[in-house]
Amino acid sequence: MTTSAEQTKNLKSKIQNPKSNGGFVTDKREAIVRAAIKVFARNGYFNSKVSDIAGEAGIADGTVYLYFKSKEEVLHSVFDRAMEEFIAEGKREIANLERADERLRRIAQLHLEKLGADRDLAIVFQVELRGSTKFMEEFSAAGFAEYLSIIHRTIEEGQKTGVFRKDLNATICSKILFGALDEMVTNWILSKKPYPLAPLADEVLKVFFGGVRESD
Repeated sequence: MTTSAEQTKNLKSKIQNPKSNGGFVTDKREAIVRAAIKVFARNGYFNSKVSDIAGEAGIADGTVYLYFKSKEEVLHSVFDRAMEEFIAEGKREIANLERADERLRRIAQLHLEKLGADRDLAIVFQVELRGSTKFMEEFSAAGFAEYLSIIHRTIEEGQKTGVFRKDLNATICSKILFGALDEMVTNWILSKKPYPLAPLADEVLKVFFGGVRESD
């Protein structure tokens, strides 16, 4: 006889793994998104079919269309969901940090922590979302713009308070920091030798702060 604790454990397993026995899920939309991340990372967006996503999620092909109009809309949902969660967490994390350099450090750490904890999502972000100019334009105008704006505002605040040099262009600085972190993620997913991604945030900031921080 299955105990209450065992039933709870089995339920959690099925929620966390969309392709569990019986295909049972409590949130099919979430299951579809998680399955899409795995499929896009494994096959590439353009080589993936809606049926592949459905199979990974353990649901019928037609069920996907009850939640998404197309494969492209699924990709958009992957991006929107990830960016919404990241930006919300980032705002919470930096809300109580007074110095601008402390806030930038936490932003950089979160960037690499989040993608370093989910290799499939990192592959989708670094490769599949950049598979066409159309995708890059759409996604740059969405969550990426808000993310860069947070970095930009933080640098400007640091300039006003004397933490960062005032003679530097905050827009360029924000893009340089994002670009450096972005490149760390790309190198990480392409590397044949596994290594932790998150600690590289401090290495990036050593170089970045060396160029923007006022000398004491």
